[in-house]
Amino acid sequence: MSSLKTLSVVAALSAGLLLSAVVQAHPKLLSSTPAEGATVAPPAKIELIFSEKLTTQFSGAKLIMTEMPGMSAHSPMGVKTSVAGSADPKMMVITPDVPLTPGTYKVEWRAVSSDTHPITGAVTFKVK
Repeated sequence: MSSLKTLSVVAALSAGLLLSAVVQAHPKLLSSTPAEGATVAPPAKIELIFSEKLTTQFSGAKLIMTEMPGMSAHSPMGVKTSVAGSADPKMMVITPDVPLTPGTYKVEWRAVSSDTHPITGAVTFKVK
């Protein structure tokens, strides 16, 4: 194989590997405040930090109260919030409209980055 052909093959393989790495660059949740499984005082806001810059118009979250102390049968209840990006393009901020009462909460999130592939997940925490 001539050195030009070899160089062309190596360049094509390298480009393919680089492209596949970029295409698979889905956002991953790196951390949350409150953290998964934490028991905290009522937070004024919930922060989710991702591995990629978020496309805010396609990303979002909802907050659900899943358990309430003293109630054996409790249907999940949505909590009114506002969801926004922040100065950090990898952060999503969920702000409850009213202070959270004691109970268990789940944040169901949807994150979209530059590859436009939505990734979903959840974070659960308790408010004391």
